Amino acid sequence: MIPIGNNYTMGITDAVKAVEYLSPSICIPMHYNTFSMIACNPGDFKLKVETLGYQCNILEPGKNFTF
Repeated sequence: MIPIGNNYTMGITDAVKAVEYLSPSICIPMHYNTFSMIACNPGDFKLKVETLGYQCNILEPGKNFTF
């Protein structure tokens, strides 16, 4: 799980770089869109990491993911 909200946490650009450093088998963006100051498009993050060959899963609020 990686924060992408850009205020108080990494933004999308830094989060993509962190994914490159960590090379996870899957990444899930978090800490975004809960209020206007951290609004961003998780689809942008997903597109960028998947272009680099990483798997990304965007979870809707209340959903879960089993590893």
